[in-house]
Amino acid sequence: MIGVLVVDDDFMVAGIHSRFVARTPGFEVVGTARTGAEALRMCADLDPGLVLLDVHLPDMSGLEVLQSLRAAGSAVGVVMVTAERDAEAVRTALHGGAMQYLVKPFEFDDFLARMQRVRESLTTLAGGAPDQAAIDRAFGGPTSVAATALPKGLSPETAQLVQEALVDARELSAADCGERVGLSRVSARRYLEYFVDQGLATVRLNYGNAGRPERRYRPRPV
Repeated sequence: MIGVLVVDDDFMVAGIHSRFVARTPGFEVVGTARTGAEALRMCADLDPGLVLLDVHLPDMSGLEVLQSLRAAGSAVGVVMVTAERDAEAVRTALHGGAMQYLVKPFEFDDFLARMQRVRESLTTLAGGAPDQAAIDRAFGGPTSVAATALPKGLSPETAQLVQEALVDARELSAADCGERVGLSRVSARRYLEYFVDQGLATVRLNYGNAGRPERRYRPRPV
């Protein structure tokens, strides 16, 4: 389980983000900070695995918090969660080692997809010597799902997670996929049916004792 420190000066927003974290498999909130100084102190005391960090804080910017963490030698994962869209802020976050930059407001599915990508990166780098495929995933490298080909309402990050779950399981239902990835059965089925339409997966009908047959999905051999 990856401990998360939520940093936001708006207690209502911090509460929303904390609830999002609680709904995301593999993560738990270990603390909430409302200022940059408090965030730095709690990072030292709690040693979280990840910080959800707002840019606009009352005493210093979240970017300064990020710089202070790196200057102190902290390798904690950082996800910027902010309404700030300025290109310079994004560049500063990127150069400071932020793993993701998520612009408010956002839906839970987008948050979930990015957090699961963060979890994969953190767990990959926590192990031994990763192979090239694992390194590519950790750095957000090439994926097998084309972002431009996705229908409206489907995100490339979630599509990649669903595809990886499908390849790993070799066969699963929409309910199985949703449980693995953290999506509803209906959402998981949309992605799986998209893969079938694109020739990336096949489907077979599993006839049970009663009711409609269950659709079981398999990755198509390359």
